Amino acid sequence: MQINQLFKDRPVISFEVFPPRKNATAASLRKMDETLAVLSDLHPDYVSVTFGANGALQATGTLATASYIKDTYGIETVAHLPASQLSADQIHGLLNELQAHGIENILALRGDIPAGGRLSNDFPHACDLIRYIHQCGDFNVIGACYPEGHPESPDLATDIHYLKDKVDAGASHLISQLFFDNQVFYDFIAQARAAGITVPIQAGIMPVINAHQIERMATMSGVALPEKFTRMMARFQDNPGAMREAGIAYAVYQIIDLLGHGVDGVHLYTMDNADVAQRIFAAAEQVIHA
Repeated sequence: MQINQLFKDRPVISFEVFPPRKNATAASLRKMDETLAVLSDLHPDYVSVTFGANGALQATGTLATASYIKDTYGIETVAHLPASQLSADQIHGLLNELQAHGIENILALRGDIPAGGRLSNDFPHACDLIRYIHQCGDFNVIGACYPEGHPESPDLATDIHYLKDKVDAGASHLISQLFFDNQVFYDFIAQARAAGITVPIQAGIMPVINAHQIERMATMSGVALPEKFTRMMARFQDNPGAMREAGIAYAVYQIIDLLGHGVDGVHLYTMDNADVAQRIFAAAEQVIHA
């Protein structure tokens, strides 16, 4: 099923997971299966599977994991495809395989540039990849968006201009980068709508369970940390247990507030931590299903 149809009736709830690492051990594969079983019990509308920084080798893990989730748990899956790491021939081959496995939904990204530089220049931008995917088959293609602007963009207005290019190229809905200030997201939505972007926009939420990890992510992504968030980290960063509990509570607050404002959906960056996802959705369940 192409998941763009789900937005007609209610907010769409989804999770993001990682495929197994290359040469994953049996224990790590069992752990992944346990994680997926827990996430499946939360009844997400879909699960997206990331693409690592290992070039074409990671494609096998992404395809295999997306297929496994769909076949084993009956959940729609989204495969990430990064333009910077795949050639047109590789993309074409992967699209054929995805189609053969019944995977109709793709998140088309430029992707992070590996330390050694791009592995392919066939698709300079995500919009180029989106157009190519539509030329190759009947896929539902999703795009990424950045509520505070892409780190490489000079300003948010310019970034939204290029975001409109993604939508015009055929992105049926957008998933946002993580953010910690909901007002930033609401302001972004208003500017995107004013620019003529009418497709659904899911809010990307990452739970805080480790202060160092989140600070690193925020620095890399250019995400602002609001005062109430930094106070929380300062207060609990030396107490891992308290930091975990506070992070779960903050994510629950964000999700409830977002759904109360009528957002199109929430996409949870699980970091493969099923327990945290389970706790968040147990706390927010009544609002999610209201």
